[in-house]
Amino acid sequence: MGEQEPDDSMKVTKVVKRASSEAAAEKSSASAAGKTTADGESAAGESPASEAPAEKPTAKKAPAKKTSVKKASASKAPAEKAPAKKTSASKAPAEKAPAKKATAKRAPAKKAPAKKASVAKGGTVKPVKKAVAPQKADVAPGKATADVREAAPVTTVAVRPSKGESRTALVRRARRIDRELAEAYPYAHPELDFENPFQLLVATVLSAQTTDLRVNQTTPALFAKYPAPEDLAAAVPEEVEEILRPTGFFRAKTKSVMGLSKALAERFGGQVPGRLEDLVTLPGVGRKTAFVVLGNAFGRPGITVDTHFQRLVRRWRWTEETDPGKIEAAVGALFPKSDWTMLSHHVIFHGRRVCHARKPACGACPIAPLCPAYGEGETDPEKARKLLKYEKGGLPGQRLKPPQSYLDAGGEPAPPLGPR
Repeated sequence: MGEQEPDDSMKVTKVVKRASSEAAAEKSSASAAGKTTADGESAAGESPASEAPAEKPTAKKAPAKKTSVKKASASKAPAEKAPAKKTSASKAPAEKAPAKKATAKRAPAKKAPAKKASVAKGGTVKPVKKAVAPQKADVAPGKATADVREAAPVTTVAVRPSKGESRTALVRRARRIDRELAEAYPYAHPELDFENPFQLLVATVLSAQTTDLRVNQTTPALFAKYPAPEDLAAAVPEEVEEILRPTGFFRAKTKSVMGLSKALAERFGGQVPGRLEDLVTLPGVGRKTAFVVLGNAFGRPGITVDTHFQRLVRRWRWTEETDPGKIEAAVGALFPKSDWTMLSHHVIFHGRRVCHARKPACGACPIAPLCPAYGEGETDPEKARKLLKYEKGGLPGQRLKPPQSYLDAGGEPAPPLGPR
């Protein structure tokens, strides 16, 4: 019995020690749990699964934290998808970029002519012909030519009027040409020598198919021998033919001048009538001859449509008619009636001196900026001056007795018949 008591006491003490050790362990685990909650750390990951039941609440809290982790992962999921979107977005521009590049490459090809045309529209480029050439995509040719016309008014080619110009524009251009010619030829006059209406009538009939100079060289001998209509009507045809031989077609012309002289003597008392209706009834007298006589001998307006007049008004596009009567009507409608006679002189003077039939002197023409036919002749100024005739070229005129105004302007009288 005495030996067993210590053993029981030892057992009791062992049980007490175990209880105290377990209580200390519980306290230490409780304090550890409190620290983890205070620090915000995960107790489930740090404590072993075999420890006190105090870990169960932490295990219950762990799923809550896992849900938060899931939420975080869910919030990260869009972030992970966002790069996917970015990659898709980056792929989309990569796929569309070639299309944009292709359009960028095509755009300069289409817009390049427009840039060239805009340079021509600015009016900074002087060579007008080069500016007119590019009429490609996106540029209206009509506007380009219109802009080109306004960009270079100094060049004569740029101001050429089109065939489709309005009636008002045609009238203005035609009258401006006449004004320019009046300044260039202030001494314009009929280039047939005459002292009375009868001499002018005969000289005009003789001027057909020959020059006024040749007529002026021939008529002095004719009028010296036959001064009046009655004298010429009673002349011997062969003698008249011999005098008129230098004018060409002398037989037909002899018949005409003798016939009209006889008509004047018989029907008009030896006087030249002053009406168009009466003049055109005379042998060899047409509207052209009648208007020359009416305008220069009687002061009544008329348009003289000779070969020079026909050529020039067609070059200037005043009319497209070829019949002299229709040309007379068309041109007469562009001018006041009071201007008709001097208009005829201006046009004929210009046609004989500058605007020749075969080779016009375009480079020396005073109305080159207004002429649609500019460039048909010589455009070089030095070469063009060599083509000028009569007083413009320093040569004698066509009249033996020209008016004083012509002499004052530097003109020289024509030589008499034969070599000078």
